[in-house]
Amino acid sequence: MSAMDCSPARPADVALLLEGTYPFVRGGVSAWVHKLIETLPETTFSLVFIGGRRSDHGPAAYAFPPNVVHFERHYLFEPRKDPPGRSVDTSAVDELDRLHDHLLGASQAPADAELVKRLALCLQASDGFARDAFLHGDACWDWICDRYRRDRADSSFTSYFWTLRSTYLGLFTLADVARRLPPARFYHAVSTGYAGFLGALLRHQRGRPLVLTEHGIYTKERMIDLASAESIPGGGATRCLWMRFFQGLGRMTYASADPIIALYDGNRKRQIEDGAAAGQTRIIANGIDVERFRPLRAKLSDGPRPVIGFIGRVVPIKDVKTFIRAMKAIVAERPEVEGWIVGPTSEDEAYATECRQLVSALGLDRNVKFLGFRAPEEILPQLGLLALTSMSEALPLVLLEAFASGLPVLTTDVGACREMVEGRTPEDRALGSAGAVVPIAAPEQTARAALALLGDPARWREAQRAAVQRVEAHYTQEQMVDAYRQVYREAATWRA
Repeated sequence: MSAMDCSPARPADVALLLEGTYPFVRGGVSAWVHKLIETLPETTFSLVFIGGRRSDHGPAAYAFPPNVVHFERHYLFEPRKDPPGRSVDTSAVDELDRLHDHLLGASQAPADAELVKRLALCLQASDGFARDAFLHGDACWDWICDRYRRDRADSSFTSYFWTLRSTYLGLFTLADVARRLPPARFYHAVSTGYAGFLGALLRHQRGRPLVLTEHGIYTKERMIDLASAESIPGGGATRCLWMRFFQGLGRMTYASADPIIALYDGNRKRQIEDGAAAGQTRIIANGIDVERFRPLRAKLSDGPRPVIGFIGRVVPIKDVKTFIRAMKAIVAERPEVEGWIVGPTSEDEAYATECRQLVSALGLDRNVKFLGFRAPEEILPQLGLLALTSMSEALPLVLLEAFASGLPVLTTDVGACREMVEGRTPEDRALGSAGAVVPIAAPEQTARAALALLGDPARWREAQRAAVQRVEAHYTQEQMVDAYRQVYREAATWRA
């Protein structure tokens, strides 16, 4: 991938704001971004990738379509040399204090849009609080000490200091990005979090609209990550600060975006609970190119093969360990069954190592295989069942790909997965079940459901039929692209 760090000859139609995904990380969100760009060739895109550290990411996993006219990447926590901190006046410190109250205050009320605009403009101002002043200025030190006395005087000052420094370091880096980013007709953030914060800055500083799409609910997923983290310096107090920080970023994004798009109604309701204005929310379900997967149906056997596939990133939120533990119970009854773990292991190498160790500890080395990333067209026809054991999902593309291939699925009861398998409306439910739904972190129930599907060819074929009919009726790429084309038309004609 060439570095496209020059400004486009004219403003891009859309600047996509991407956190930790495309083009460096494979997965459902990245595949969705790539397909959106490909299927809107009349639209030009500028891409802004936001990561933690450069060492977290290898080479790009995708080649850009020709309508990508600009790309830049930014790493929020990379060490860099800053000039000596400049002095700031009292008003800038007051604005920083207001930003802190907004982001880490105890209030869960929706954000005040006018306050968000004022904060965004303050971060743009040449005499405002910038990264170098925050890191090196005396005013910053005095402010942190004062906030500690007000916020967390009963906890460790060292932990509080480094947590606050870490949270704001990323924000001030993004303020620098916003000041320099080439112009676009409008902005599209594919999450809240840091990407959403950058979108909020650009919305108010540039006076151009911000579209928000949430595949999963960012704040919910970060809370799962924080809750599952074995050790956080500072313990519960630090974890609480990070949770409130991510909630504050979400409220700030919701106050700035219109429309606010969810993939299904459950997530739309969660957005409203978290501060989104109901009138600005809408639903656009994921869709896939059904024709791409249609030929795979002929490659499936008439009944289920004794192979269960997990397709996804090997990371904690996907709960690969539950899949492995379920395989132990499955193999105890049917020793010929294999479990294939198909997906990249580089995102969290420590977790991937733990998964391999669990396979060995359970004596499953002959049955469970780690295959790395493979194209779905290669893997799906070789499976008898697709299994998804995630702790959090929205509307996963991998289920739709399995449906379009004629493959039944087994999934945890997260996100839209139940309505995808069983149907959303009475008419949809009449098509039948496309597999089975089980609770999260339930290996025994997962094993029983898998054995029931693999052991009943008639039920398996009924699930196959329902899967094909459901994806063709409700989850096509054409439906999704038409909906986003309309969103982009509205944004392009928006007037402040």
